[in-house]
Amino acid sequence: MSTARIQPTVTAACVLSSTIKQHFGLTSLRLPTNHSAAFRRQRIKRNLTVSMSATSISDPLEICVKASLTVPDKLGDCPFCQRVLLTLEEKNLPYDMKFVDLGNKPEWFLKLNPDGKVPVIKFEENWVSDSDVITQALEEKFPDPPLAIPPEKASVGSKIFSTFIGFLKSKDPGDGTEQALLDELSALNDHIKENGPFINGERVSAADLALGPKLYHLEIALRHYKNWSVPESLPYVKSYMKEIFSRDSFVNTRALPEDVIAGWRPKVVG
Repeated sequence: MSTARIQPTVTAACVLSSTIKQHFGLTSLRLPTNHSAAFRRQRIKRNLTVSMSATSISDPLEICVKASLTVPDKLGDCPFCQRVLLTLEEKNLPYDMKFVDLGNKPEWFLKLNPDGKVPVIKFEENWVSDSDVITQALEEKFPDPPLAIPPEKASVGSKIFSTFIGFLKSKDPGDGTEQALLDELSALNDHIKENGPFINGERVSAADLALGPKLYHLEIALRHYKNWSVPESLPYVKSYMKEIFSRDSFVNTRALPEDVIAGWRPKVVG
């Protein structure tokens, strides 16, 4: 799994940013209809419960996501793809997944997104990339149920993923990477204790949908490669993870544990 580009937590923007508008200027591309090793399609149908004030939608939104490394025709281990899928699920929006083999990226995919990264979603005739941009656009186009979070809470847990990666890759037990991760998890523990059960209180928000997939990777990868788990001294983090991981939206969009393990292997053994 590529970790070179770590996305920041989504803010409570009420309108599309100039970045989003630039993304909407992308040239559209008609996708092939054949099923190949690098292109697989799975339709996910959800009941649509968008208010009359929101933009209507009649067809599933098309989204390109990472394909599984271990099982054909399954979703892969990208936490940024899951973030967008969680947003679609929580907003009860229908979507169509197209599985992309990132080890053998097809030409049509590179044409619509030269960076070769996922997720990429189609809004009307334009393909839009970047999970930050996509989730903000979804909030703008489909505001119910609302997932926006106040700016003062938007950065909660934002450093956990980078400190997790540092600890996972570390070969020196005394280099401070474990403590750096524990410090970030402790800060989250304190926040959930005072504000929980979610980052923004009683209701799940965009911040939870961004952080949840990263904590899922943390739990699986560190248990496998380091025999490490979140300590019992952080009970609110543990209960938060349990709460997020048990949601229907998360169960519907989570990667297989073996994919998470396989995805991080190059970072650990490389």
